[in-house]
Amino acid sequence: MDGIVRLLAEYGIALVFLNVLVEQAGIPIPALPTLILSGALAAKGELSGPGVLLAAVVASLLADTAWFFLGRRHGHRILKALCRVSLSPDSCVRQTEGIFHRWGMGSLVGSKFITGFSTVAPPLAGAMGASLASFLLYDTLGVLLWAGSGVLAGYLFHDAVGRVIHFLEELGSGALWLVGTALVLFILLKWWQRRRFYRALRMARIGVGELRDLIGRGVEPVVLDVRSEGERRRQPQRIPGARPIETSAIDRDLSGLLPGSEIILYCT
Repeated sequence: MDGIVRLLAEYGIALVFLNVLVEQAGIPIPALPTLILSGALAAKGELSGPGVLLAAVVASLLADTAWFFLGRRHGHRILKALCRVSLSPDSCVRQTEGIFHRWGMGSLVGSKFITGFSTVAPPLAGAMGASLASFLLYDTLGVLLWAGSGVLAGYLFHDAVGRVIHFLEELGSGALWLVGTALVLFILLKWWQRRRFYRALRMARIGVGELRDLIGRGVEPVVLDVRSEGERRRQPQRIPGARPIETSAIDRDLSGLLPGSEIILYCT
């Protein structure tokens, strides 16, 4: 840990730039701890606070703008690709679209504080057809708020940060083992949850051909389109007779269904 602090004091701005760029590119190496450490060093006069903030903003805007144009070019496919490598792919698309639909471009201001949404928000803005000027305005405000809060926290609580660093230094390699073990356990938990979800989904799955045959036999199942509103606007095609519903109003939308009805859902 002491070596990391020395590196940060010597190559601080370059390391902040690289860390933020890598994280916003989608690699899960959190930059907030680096920003907090940089703020603590700035309080001691060992690093330039404005320089750290500028490096973070430039790095984030570079990565976010690249994602924005990928979203504009490839649309929803880039979101599916991102969510496929997410630790929670079953909710990634719906959650991010729900946030964006509710708050619009303003959601970019707080996107950096929301796990998973930070990387998905820029390509989602591009896929939604947002203008580049509007995207850059809101994204810059978001990066300033996120990076500035990290640097400011380190600056204000530099004594506490110093005590934490000293404690980790005393643990030596044990600190790295502790952090690494916690990270591995978290990833294993999310992996197990995903496997369990997909296993249950496969057991209750019906194919397109099976649904067509079911309708052809006169069964007339209730087909519910549970895609997000944004996805329905982008892809207005739907299964004939399907009823669009919102997951936030399931009780209202399903109140007229008879008990024992054959219900089939389809989503993004």
